[in-house]
Parts: sequence; structure tokens; C-alpha cells
Amino acid sequence: MTQPKNSEVITAELGLIRFGYQGKVAFGQVKHGIVRVYDGSPFGAGKPGATILPLNDVHLLAPCRPSKIVAVGLNYKAHAAELGLALPDEPMLFIKPATAVIGPNQAIKLPAMSQRVDYECELGVVIGRRCKGLSPKQAREHVIGYTCLNDVTARDLQKKDGQFTRAKGFDTFCPLGPVIAQDIEPGGLRVRTLVNGQQRQDGHTSDLIFSVFNLVSFISQVMTLNAGDVIATGTPAGIGPLQAGDVATIEVQGVGSLVNPVSN
Repeated sequence: MTQPKNSEVITAELGLIRFGYQGKVAFGQVKHGIVRVYDGSPFGAGKPGATILPLNDVHLLAPCRPSKIVAVGLNYKAHAAELGLALPDEPMLFIKPATAVIGPNQAIKLPAMSQRVDYECELGVVIGRRCKGLSPKQAREHVIGYTCLNDVTARDLQKKDGQFTRAKGFDTFCPLGPVIAQDIEPGGLRVRTLVNGQQRQDGHTSDLIFSVFNLVSFISQVMTLNAGDVIATGTPAGIGPLQAGDVATIEVQGVGSLVNPVSN
């Protein structure tokens, strides 16, 4: 796979990246194609410093290191209709482990114990500071931004097990990136999957059953959310399989494109 330039996959006008450069890992603020390197972390007391780098000179990594990914099943009306299921009364939650996270251009690995692995494009909501018991209004204040997420799923194992831990917990099953956009509103975003350049999913966050800030509030009533944790807000209609040799692209309007090859 020929890796695209960073400037080609990041469409956010203002955002945060985590990157490698000359053997070191750092956070940076991206604005108009320029990276201002952070002194410290945006998830702590860090601030953008004086060092500036060209965006295309850095190696993009997963933009945060979550302690957990809290995901939501069946949160698009069209996806519920596709599956012939009634709309849920409350969000159905599950957790993907931090060890599933990979960044842009890293390979999704197909596990030997599964014969059907699917893509699922999602809007990822990134928590900026530790929180618990938030109202929806307070939730907005604790979100640092939004990213692309692929909730890769071993569909056959999900059906076999009757719950999601194994099917969604394999290493490499949570690509994140390429940036955490900070200049967008989450309620009106197009979310797409392309496989080998062909569109497979095309949804819109206006179709969410449970809105972003209501989700953050609901989850925070259940568990403490740490800085850097990610909420996967559900996938639209059109889920389908990946094969070795494919290239999966998740696009979120105002964020960019998350590109990952698929291999055995």
C-alpha cells in the first residue's frame, strides 16, 4: 500500500495529533497544515510550544492512548432497520481493550480463529479529562475532540459467542486517527467506509439514536472516563467483510481519512 501524505488524510482545520519524529513521540497541534509541537500532553497541563514542523514530515500514530474504548451497539436508525431490530431504549455498551488500538497505515490483522471480519465506520469521541456522573451539558466540556474509528469485528465469533468481548477485542481491531478534530460539531457529520476505494457505508450522525453528549453523559453514570478514553458512537448501515490485501478507509467529515491495510 502506498501511504498517502498526512496533508491528504487530515481535513480538520484545527486538531491534535500524536506523532513520531526523529526517534521521539510527541503530541502536536495541527492548524493549516503546520504542526506546533506540544510541551507535555494535551490530556494534562501541556500547551503548544515554539517548535514547528511541516505536517508531512511527521509519522502519524494513534492520536491518543485510551485506557479503554467504550463502544455503543445499534446506535444508527438505518442500521437497526437493516438488521430488522427495534430501536433500543438505552445505549447498549461494550468495551474494546486498549491493546486493540492501532494508528494510521498500520495493518488490521485477520485472526486465524475467525472466517468473517467486518469493517464498521464510526465517529470516535475523545475525552479530554477524567470525569464521572456528567450531565449532557457538562459532557460537552469534557470532550477534547473527534476522530475516525474502525470498530473491526469478527462477525462469526460475535454470533457464536452471543457477546462481544472476543469478536471485537483482537489486537489491531480498533484503528484510530489520523487526528482529533477540535473545530467541528458532532451532530451533522458524514461517516463513510471505503474498501479499495469503493464506498461500502455512507451514514450521517444526524441518524444517531443517542446523541454524542447524551452518550457521554450516560456512560459517565456507569463508569469513570479517563483523559484519552474514546467513545465509539456506533456504525451506520452497510457493514461487510474485509479480506487480506484490502485497504480499509474510514472517513469522517471535518476530521479526515483513516487508512489501514488488511493482512493475515
